[in-house]
Amino acid sequence: MPPIAGINIFRFPMKIKLFTIPNLLTLSSLLCGSFAAVSALVYHDLELTFWLTVAAGVFDYCDGFAARLLKCPSAIGVQLDSLSDMVSFGFVPASVLFVLWNDALAADAEPWMRYGGSVLCFVVAGVRDSGVAAFAALRLAKFNIDETQHTEFCGLPTPANALFFAALGWMNAKTGFSLGVWVLLLMPVMSWLLISPVRMFAFKFRSFSFKGNEIRYLFIALSVVLLVALGVRAVPVIILLYIVVSAVNWIVTLKSRDSAACPEE
Repeated sequence: MPPIAGINIFRFPMKIKLFTIPNLLTLSSLLCGSFAAVSALVYHDLELTFWLTVAAGVFDYCDGFAARLLKCPSAIGVQLDSLSDMVSFGFVPASVLFVLWNDALAADAEPWMRYGGSVLCFVVAGVRDSGVAAFAALRLAKFNIDETQHTEFCGLPTPANALFFAALGWMNAKTGFSLGVWVLLLMPVMSWLLISPVRMFAFKFRSFSFKGNEIRYLFIALSVVLLVALGVRAVPVIILLYIVVSAVNWIVTLKSRDSAACPEE
């Protein structure tokens, strides 16, 4: 076949490595997320959905760590990571919300209420989730082009958002805990947090010394205590604590910068 517009379609400008260790870890995260969504929507097993979401989060953390350790970061890895996250941390929490919402409704609920709420779970929760899934896409797209998010996040990370809702699903399955139809009120709040300007600390350690990592180490210690005391029920509490600590730290940092920029006479 002759070249098209002077370009030989059988020649590639660069060699792309697809099956690297970081990419395989990312694909493992995607696989866990896919099964988590199936577990929620098809098998109605929110307990398994939670553990698969946890596994997806572990693989998601390890892929970046492996890329840095092996010194093999790649542009395709960045894109693959976001595509995986869209499923594992965007579609999965929306699936859990869908199940919780429909379970909370009475059997004779009006169709507009059942279908309208179901649409909101996936599409519009305020306008990274316009719905938990759609705003997650916005959050991930923003992350890909924002060069300021290497050591901290701008807005709530999608894995934290996913674990929050997945844990609510686990609690519903194991203990019967339910927010009822009020669960939809969480969507605009969490959706806004995903794309908010609030800077949230990341667990990316430049060094393992305590100095410079005070917030990370103290938060990890407190999280361990909560997990030991409360088990999985501690997960939503930990996510809320993460949001509050990050917001307070962000506000203090902003005030410190303003004071430094405008010293008193």
